[in-house]
Amino acid sequence: MESRAKVLGHAMHPMLIVFPLGLFSAAVLFDLIRIFHGGTGWGEAAFYDIAVGVVGGLLAAVFGFLDWLAIPSGTRAKAIGLWHGGGNFVIVVLFIISWLIRLPNPGSPSVIAFVLALVAVGMALVTGWLGGELVERLRVGVDDDAGLNAPNSLMGARRADRRRATE
Repeated sequence: MESRAKVLGHAMHPMLIVFPLGLFSAAVLFDLIRIFHGGTGWGEAAFYDIAVGVVGGLLAAVFGFLDWLAIPSGTRAKAIGLWHGGGNFVIVVLFIISWLIRLPNPGSPSVIAFVLALVAVGMALVTGWLGGELVERLRVGVDDDAGLNAPNSLMGARRADRRRATE
């Protein structure tokens, strides 16, 4: 099942998720550095990583939702996609709450703000696995013409258009 939202032949959702995942993970890492080595700069870096990660997560969610709508009802893929998307929504909400708690003092956030971020990153390991299950086991978002010798995505789109024109 091919992705609905593509740019230059590649699905948007998997391209966009790397940014919030990386930013959220870096925020937790920066919090850990701050906790064990001190320095308010690490807390401030985490604060801004979370802010940008939330924006990126919401953008990725739009394209993930569009792809989820295309999955046929009553399939395992639809159910796993719901858990994947729902879990990622919770993750973004946890980071929003963590960010709001950090607002009064971004350089030295409370333990609660850190724990929320830590729990959210832990959850992201599960939802990331679910996303892998969707792509690698259930072939959601995989180009119908994919294969070991498939042409590049730009040529593949043109080839598919020519094939449809001759049918």
